[in-house]
Amino acid sequence: MWTEADVPDQTGRVAVVTGANGGLGLELTRALAQAGATVVMAARDQDKARAARRQVAEAVPGAELDVRELDLASLASVRACAAGIVEDHPELDLLVNNAGIMAIPERETADGFEAQLGVNHLGHFALTRLLMPALLTTPASRVVAVTSVARHVGRAVDPANPHLRGRYHPWRAYGQSKLANLHFALELHRRLEKAGAATRSLAAHPGLTHTDLQSRSVEASQGGASQRFWQAMAHGTGMTPRQGALALLRAATDPAARGGELYAPRWGTVGAPVRRPVVRPAGRAGATLWAISEQETKTPFAIDQLVR
Repeated sequence: MWTEADVPDQTGRVAVVTGANGGLGLELTRALAQAGATVVMAARDQDKARAARRQVAEAVPGAELDVRELDLASLASVRACAAGIVEDHPELDLLVNNAGIMAIPERETADGFEAQLGVNHLGHFALTRLLMPALLTTPASRVVAVTSVARHVGRAVDPANPHLRGRYHPWRAYGQSKLANLHFALELHRRLEKAGAATRSLAAHPGLTHTDLQSRSVEASQGGASQRFWQAMAHGTGMTPRQGALALLRAATDPAARGGELYAPRWGTVGAPVRRPVVRPAGRAGATLWAISEQETKTPFAIDQLVR
């Protein structure tokens, strides 16, 4: 059984973790710092991020932690954050696109995107592109996209209506965004491999893990019944954030992991982290998603032009 003890030495490596101020991101930050990595903690709420840094520093004396402000609902914030990271860390070993929101009422980001697609996918798409030069210059670097079991009920993003105008439902939008996370990881892997790049792209999902994601969903929906149901399920039968983060950690650090793979709990929603089959490969949907993402974010992402 793969555990945190199997994480190889990360001394000298630099990792960027989005949503590092709580839940899975906080546990991933702690584990990477414990293994010796410098961790860039990218988060929107800076008060929570600073508190999280103190928490990790207490658990891991001497931890190298760099807090950065990142609001994935604003492309201006994404660009500013990425520019600062690349300036201070021109070589990156790891990017974990972890931050996200779940099953909230319909709302828009600063750039007019449906919020769940905007935060969970489009913001991460732009961030990955802007950090890619620093990743490509680093041997054996990785990008990990965090998806969810909700991808199984999601549909591929429709070019004619990516933001579900007139068709919005909180869980429909969440499922779409989580399937987009998986398709992005797979399409990124395909393009990196085609370009001959050494950077790997993988996906992971934490199963049913009890974090503040559920409570934020309940709050945003003003106590929606389905949101309260999943909050109760996560509280009663879900894994702890430390357990749930293991799938992300394995995808991020296991030397045997390969690009295009998916890591998840053994029993679907709970259990030790294992490699799972990809039952919904990207195919044409991956290329379509890529084109939509470039168009919506106005961020060209040509891997072959970035590979040196």
